Amino acid sequence: MALAEHLREFRNRLIISAIATVIGMIAGFFLYQPFMQYLNAPIEQLNQQTDREAILNFGGVGGPFSVMVEVSIILGLILASPVWLYQLWAFITPALHKKEKGYAYGFVIAAVPLFLGGCALGVLTLPSAVFALTAFNPDNTANVIDANQYVRFVLQLVLALGLACVLPVLLVGLNMIGILPGRSLLKAWRWVIILVLLLAAIVAPGPDLMVMFYISAPLMALFFLAVGICLLNDRRRAKKLAKQQTAYDSSSIKATSDDELRTIQADTKD
Repeated sequence: MALAEHLREFRNRLIISAIATVIGMIAGFFLYQPFMQYLNAPIEQLNQQTDREAILNFGGVGGPFSVMVEVSIILGLILASPVWLYQLWAFITPALHKKEKGYAYGFVIAAVPLFLGGCALGVLTLPSAVFALTAFNPDNTANVIDANQYVRFVLQLVLALGLACVLPVLLVGLNMIGILPGRSLLKAWRWVIILVLLLAAIVAPGPDLMVMFYISAPLMALFFLAVGICLLNDRRRAKKLAKQQTAYDSSSIKATSDDELRTIQADTKD
């Protein structure tokens, strides 16, 4: 397609994604109260199980409204993830062959549950993260937790784990269309482990190693699963290319033999 047609299609895909996100934001607005109750539950549990005192504080008159808008936007992005992930790959698929389009659809089918699963993992690890972060509080002191910072921390935790779980599927998708070899991924496994552990330490800092394990173990498992799939696909592609090359060489030899036979027959007639 021409550049103008590409831009027009990108605009249409973006509009569809925006509409889905707005609908998700409306649903997120109605989910705001139960979502905030869940976020406040670890703080109440902290007060009950320890001698510390923690309270969620909304600074300023417009603080609750700004938090509600931010939560609604992020929940809208999460709820609309099946739509915008599909639109992302639907924009790429016109440039792919028929078989590669099947890979793209497979990416969407795999990416959506993994993204939602990563978000769920972030939500489930929230209580442990709250306990770990407030463990450094001195005795006989209180935690007045700013609601904006707390909600932003939770949303970053949820989105970071959601996107991290989608990344291995993206690597497999790039391998399927021949951009990223599996051996290149395998060579980078040490750096990946370091980055995953670093991400786990940033997302859930503190002395509780089990929280880091809950976060890092699924991400590492997904990465090495993606590497295995990419290596198998590279082997399959190499066998296919070798078979095609053999067939091409055989046809070339046959064509050369036919030409030589015709030349001999022409010389015999002369």
